Amino acid sequence: MSEDLRETALKVYAAIFERRDSVEVEGATYLIEKTSKSKLRSVEIEGLTFIEQNPNKESRWAQLAKEGHQIMWVMRGRQYIARVMDGKFLDLGRT
Repeated sequence: MSEDLRETALKVYAAIFERRDSVEVEGATYLIEKTSKSKLRSVEIEGLTFIEQNPNKESRWAQLAKEGHQIMWVMRGRQYIARVMDGKFLDLGRT
């Protein structure tokens, strides 16, 4: 992925919270799917998972999502590497 992580994350974030079916990154189109169990919107792009926050969990982030904040996580495997909340990108320094 030659686009930087911030730019890609913000594109995906917009697509997820605008309820689009797909997102285009570097000329390729990726389908936004729902997870089988929790029905969370997510997309896989070159080894990274972009997924919205589950509001039904018992965490600070879930509570914020319940309050109406739009939160999306960027993960590599099971590790959180970035977050976008209400349109603001934060690199978690784990890349």
